[in-house]
Amino acid sequence: MAIKDVVVPQLSESVSEATLMTWKKKPGDAIKEDEILIEVETDKVVLEVPAPASGVLTEIVKADGSLVTSGEPIARIDTEGKGAAAATPAPKAEAAASAAAAAPAAAASAPAAGSASTAASPAAAKIMADSNVDPSSVSGTGRGGRVTKGDAVSASESGAKPAAAASAAPAQVSLDGRPEQRVPMSRLRARVAERLLQSQQENAILTTFNEVNMQAVINLRNQYKEKFEKEHGVKLGFMSFFVKAAVAALKKYPVVNASVDGKDIIYHGYFDIGIAVGSPRGLVVPVLRNADQLSIAEIEKQIAEFGKRAGEGKLTIEEMTGGTFSISNGGVFGSMLSTPIINPPQSAILGVHATKERAVVEKGQIVIRPINYLALSYDHRIIDGREAVLALVAMKDALEDPQRLLLDL
Repeated sequence: MAIKDVVVPQLSESVSEATLMTWKKKPGDAIKEDEILIEVETDKVVLEVPAPASGVLTEIVKADGSLVTSGEPIARIDTEGKGAAAATPAPKAEAAASAAAAAPAAAASAPAAGSASTAASPAAAKIMADSNVDPSSVSGTGRGGRVTKGDAVSASESGAKPAAAASAAPAQVSLDGRPEQRVPMSRLRARVAERLLQSQQENAILTTFNEVNMQAVINLRNQYKEKFEKEHGVKLGFMSFFVKAAVAALKKYPVVNASVDGKDIIYHGYFDIGIAVGSPRGLVVPVLRNADQLSIAEIEKQIAEFGKRAGEGKLTIEEMTGGTFSISNGGVFGSMLSTPIINPPQSAILGVHATKERAVVEKGQIVIRPINYLALSYDHRIIDGREAVLALVAMKDALEDPQRLLLDL
């Protein structure tokens, strides 16, 4: 017998531990090298743990929901086995702990280790959990039979077999027949809650607003969008213009791109722009590195890739670490106005909203223009109202005359 350990992938320096989700194999199962055995959830990303070698899974050392650290052994593989090894159950104490600690997506995304299991992407697992669909009843069309997001959506819409009560989060029904359900927060959701509360407690947050006439950007986009997509293989959206406008303003008012460290102000000589993206697991903020050096096409490609991999739970910890300024686009959901919360240790964030035709006054006349309300939340400890207002006006000016972005004006 030649035993090889399955270990937790290397976590970021800022992440001390992670939570095991649901085992996709049980002891005694034959497995192939690089086959995904389980997913590990940190407070930032979900990491897949592939089999380091082919053979037989002889032992699960850490049960579903266990807390683990980088490099920790979580299972063992007999690389000379043929598929009939004796099953070694997970330790009882850990199994009991897992029942209390397991995340909701993990609890409902697949059966417990010991029954038939269907591999599913994190996004698919979340959809099946929310729709109370039994994963074992869903046929996967992905590579190796993996259940994709599309498979999960189709199953939820077609009314696939409901998940067993044991695999769903417990529900309490009151005496008058109104149901309630209590589920633990995922690590990401809990971390987001912690950071937002920290931001409000530690920063002196104020928000300034302005309105932007988006007609020039719309005209430019309409004129070139077909040629742009043909040339670069990606659609020309609006977010790249907001990124470029933000960078132009940050260059003029560096304190808006700065951060606080104790009693020091750190001025960053680079522009790493965080783009808030919604995912099935919650809000994530991947970072556009050196955004000032990126073309419109490069920005659009990176944002499209971020959105795709956020939905699949494939963003890496490194991609969501750092950032000197953030942009949150609530407009994609129809938001008219909001006050975004700063993403610490940053000192400012731009909130973008839905562009709508509105009646405005120009030269004494009421006219209809496509208007977007921008909101800039900032830390008043280091950013005065003057810098905040002027920075937002600089963004407005750049968007209303986008040609100046090409001329660096």
